[in-house]
Amino acid sequence: MNDTILTIIGNTTADVELRYTQNGKPVASGTIASTPRTFDRQANEWKDGDALFMRFSIWGPAAEQAAGSLSKGTRVIATGRLKQRSFQDKDGQNRTVIELDVDEIGPSL
Repeated sequence: MNDTILTIIGNTTADVELRYTQNGKPVASGTIASTPRTFDRQANEWKDGDALFMRFSIWGPAAEQAAGSLSKGTRVIATGRLKQRSFQDKDGQNRTVIELDVDEIGPSL
């Protein structure tokens, strides 16, 4: 099965969170908010579409670098693979989420 590769540009919604697995491997996670904009020729102005909130995680040394340099509101560009994960929430309900397993992330200039 082929991975679905995605590149997203947006703003971090909070400081990137860093934690370590039981094996000591660093992993950072956060959320990127991306809002599409289109130009309305009749109104002669830009209009925002509905925001997409994409959870992401990044592993290894890049996780420590991301957590140390990306804070709330930072405009970023990230590329990685979409992953689907299923789990049971605290109420015992089955949930499925789609997250971005990031290969590269950094400030969008």
